[in-house]
Amino acid sequence: MGNMLANIFGSSPVVPLEKHVHIAYKCTRELDGFFVAAIAENWAKASKSRDRITSLEHEADDLKKQIRLGLPKSLFMPVPREDLLELLLVQDKMANRTKDVSGIVLGRKMVIPPSIADEFLEFVRRNIDAAKQARKSVRELNELFTSGFRGAEVTLVVSLVEELDQIETDTDDRQAALRLSLFGLEKDLNPVDIMFLYKVIELTGEIADMAERVGRRLELLLSH
Repeated sequence: MGNMLANIFGSSPVVPLEKHVHIAYKCTRELDGFFVAAIAENWAKASKSRDRITSLEHEADDLKKQIRLGLPKSLFMPVPREDLLELLLVQDKMANRTKDVSGIVLGRKMVIPPSIADEFLEFVRRNIDAAKQARKSVRELNELFTSGFRGAEVTLVVSLVEELDQIETDTDDRQAALRLSLFGLEKDLNPVDIMFLYKVIELTGEIADMAERVGRRLELLLSH
């Protein structure tokens, strides 16, 4: 166990969080190909994407457990252990939401109405952008740790988080517009299908919400 934890943590207690957010981002990125296949009703291809999503979500979950077990209870650094664990939790939820969304769509073989397919895909991709920006922000953690959470590195992270906020706001706007477009189709679609489409939109939007919370956790770390 000692050697395993040493391999995970190396010389810095925040490097594993950077590894974890990278896996979570890779998981969300799979949604692009998944929804391209779903829109085309290519369920064999969508199933392969879903398998990759599931594998990455499990990988993120396993690493999360290892970090929880191995993160020292007393760190010689200017941030509390609990704040790092909260950051880990919101990172992990990006992968969880990705798995949830793909499971619903594949399980029901949900058809995305052609008239909103392009709008839907752009919404999905913007949520992936949010996860990517969250990854970019967290990948500065080791530099922050080295600098003692002071100096130019703090300014850089603040700017990255501000950009993340802008992306998340854009996803909110796109989600509202997409829901309005779907509302206009309600009379032509099965009510159960409509209900699940709204749910998929909601869960997809939570990927950007979780990414934005990553930014909030980073801001909290900077405040210490």
